[in-house]
Amino acid sequence: MGRVSGMVIVQKYKSEDKSLWDQFVQKSKNGTFLFFRDYMEYHEKRFQDYSLLIYDEKRQLIALFPANKKDNIIYSHEGLTFGGFIVGNKVTTEIVLSIFCETKNFLKKNNINKMIYKCIPFIYHKYPAEEDQYALFVNDACLVRRDVSTAIYLPERYAYQERRMRAVKKAIKHGVKVKKSEDYNAFWQVLTEVLYSQHNTTPVHSIDEIILLAKRFKDNIKLYIATLDERILAGTVIFENDKVAHTQYLANSEEGRSTGALDLVIHYLVTEVYKDKIYFDFGISNEKQGRFLNTGLIAQKEGFGARAVVHDFYSLDI
Repeated sequence: MGRVSGMVIVQKYKSEDKSLWDQFVQKSKNGTFLFFRDYMEYHEKRFQDYSLLIYDEKRQLIALFPANKKDNIIYSHEGLTFGGFIVGNKVTTEIVLSIFCETKNFLKKNNINKMIYKCIPFIYHKYPAEEDQYALFVNDACLVRRDVSTAIYLPERYAYQERRMRAVKKAIKHGVKVKKSEDYNAFWQVLTEVLYSQHNTTPVHSIDEIILLAKRFKDNIKLYIATLDERILAGTVIFENDKVAHTQYLANSEEGRSTGALDLVIHYLVTEVYKDKIYFDFGISNEKQGRFLNTGLIAQKEGFGARAVVHDFYSLDI
């Protein structure tokens, strides 16, 4: 049912909580559309959901924890890039300490002995929300992974490196055009070929999944492509939040690389489409649990003026 203290009550998420959950995410100070249940559950068969709702003593919802369970370990939901506690604007540092305490008690009672916790990078906060990082420290959590992302601070963005600007001009000279598109099938062919040939990997989302999600979240998931004579040379799938535009996928074909097509896509988004956002986030540039930096990949992103933002992962014994 739930464990009650003088401060908070912890309960497992149930399907009938969906509306309450989504409304809280919408009003929270650090939630994004990724935490809506229609996004979290598009791949629900892959994960054993163990999400939590946290109430105060007056039965007011004050926090959420998107999570899944494997064996005796609870994870900040592994189907999401980041996670952690989603909190409302009345939640203070003292309350978050109580949330951690009672969540640990609840998990221990349910035979869970470890939590893997993914912090939400500060650029996605609508208002400062790093109370959880302090609570992790107080509870002797261990930093087990740190990914490095790169983001442009759009209100005062740095100038491009000369190499990036040359590529933009080359694309314009070749007649490359950038436009918004809904042809995910055509772009996925380019993306799949690029990922396989360059990294021997495949997209995280299948084509059916990304089409489904793009239909569910038309205001948040968008595709922009660079074309030449109707051929797709490059493109990006953008996950758009209140303050941040994030490049969920980037692809640049061989012809695109020779003509500067992807550089033009990024330039168009940074200077036109998302110029009024706060951050343009390129995503991570590391492998092997954060230990290996892909220097070529991050150099390209930093060439547009992006600088480091970290994604932290903690292990907490229950």
